[in-house]
Amino acid sequence: MGTEGTPQGRIAVSATTRRDGETAAARWWWVERTFWTDRMLQALDIGVKGGKWYSLIDKMVRPGALGAAWRQVRANQGAPGTDHVSIEAFERRAEEELQKLREELREGRYQPQAIRRVYIPKPGSSEQRPLGIPTVRDRVVQAALRIGIEPIFEIGFNPNSYGFRPGRGAKDALAAVMSHLRKGEVWVIDADLKAYFDSIPHNHLLVLVEEKIADARILELIAGFLRAGVIEGGQEIAAEGSRQEGTPQGGVISPLLANLYLNDLDHEMTARNVGMVRHADDFVVLCTNETEARQALAAIQEWTQRRGLTLHPEKTKIVNMDEPRATFDFLGFRFMQKQNKKDDRPTRTFYRFVRPKSEQKLKDAIRGITRRTNAHSLQVIVVKVNQRLQGWSGYFRTAHESVHRHLDKWMRMRLRSNLRKRSKRKGRGRGYDHNRWPNAFFDQMGLFSLLNAHQAYMQSPRG
Repeated sequence: MGTEGTPQGRIAVSATTRRDGETAAARWWWVERTFWTDRMLQALDIGVKGGKWYSLIDKMVRPGALGAAWRQVRANQGAPGTDHVSIEAFERRAEEELQKLREELREGRYQPQAIRRVYIPKPGSSEQRPLGIPTVRDRVVQAALRIGIEPIFEIGFNPNSYGFRPGRGAKDALAAVMSHLRKGEVWVIDADLKAYFDSIPHNHLLVLVEEKIADARILELIAGFLRAGVIEGGQEIAAEGSRQEGTPQGGVISPLLANLYLNDLDHEMTARNVGMVRHADDFVVLCTNETEARQALAAIQEWTQRRGLTLHPEKTKIVNMDEPRATFDFLGFRFMQKQNKKDDRPTRTFYRFVRPKSEQKLKDAIRGITRRTNAHSLQVIVVKVNQRLQGWSGYFRTAHESVHRHLDKWMRMRLRSNLRKRSKRKGRGRGYDHNRWPNAFFDQMGLFSLLNAHQAYMQSPRG
């Protein structure tokens, strides 16, 4: 769900209720108003009788709610599911398809279809990550479900989780980590949940859902999506109803359910007064001393075992950031410390670099574009390079300045090597090539500068 501005179909919530001095308009700016009325939002603030929500399905099948769900699915695009119906094909008969879904849901006839399993490269690794692709019609229903139930669970989510939540994201999580480090919480539990999305036990997850929702048809829909069949390479590898664990990555509702399952762990770490920062299934816990860190790790190990999850034994470790050259990685960044001595009083300075695997992934992509055998003009190559660099910079521009300076230099070397080849010269761009094709030459060509983008951002109010 986007967090920039107010998406189409949503309007500001009237400021009719207040809690802790905050207006409802400020608190629920992101909700879909075709589903959530002012009265329902007030009930979120003051609580509902028995703590459970009834009669949600009738609001979910409203034309406006299903239409809003379809617009979200269309905006996110995505590949066809097992029925081979694409976004474009669904759009051509969207009105008819939405009416069918409305009738099936209202009459209790709707059944989720099997998901299509594919594998995508895991960032920074040679491993493959399974991705479950529901059909477009199933994605629409899941989006409508999320519209309806997300506020119910969001109100109880812990502030230390940042992934797939309205108004929060990776940049906020990274800033929180830096804040904990600067406060002296330098004993870091670098945790890794093994195959988290694929291993969430359905039974316990559904119990957590049932703590807040009592609409039987909503519960049946969620269970149906969790236990849908799986087709891989045209072959059925899991029959409908046979799956007892996992919520497929690629499902619209999966991130919300994944956050719900880990919410108890978030609150347990808060109760221990340690600095947990979580983004989906990636999390670190920052402590002030070794004893605190070891006790927190033992509690995490006990919690995960009790909840049917597994901490990766080789990837989960405790790091003392006061040790020389100590590092830990989180959300694609590598955190490091540099100690400075002034008047015999040591001071800490923490930096964010880019994880080597994340940097290598960018370089591999650029190598593919700038091969010396590339027949495209330099202008075309620069346009393609810029597309990659701008996307990469949008996420990593807060990394240490040296990262961007190094990559800019490396980028120009690749382009000079390409130009040498065109001039019937061998080898990499070096020596006199820096005079023949100076940095200003590439500036005139419009080559995107990571360093300039970094400096502009860091000098801005946001940076």
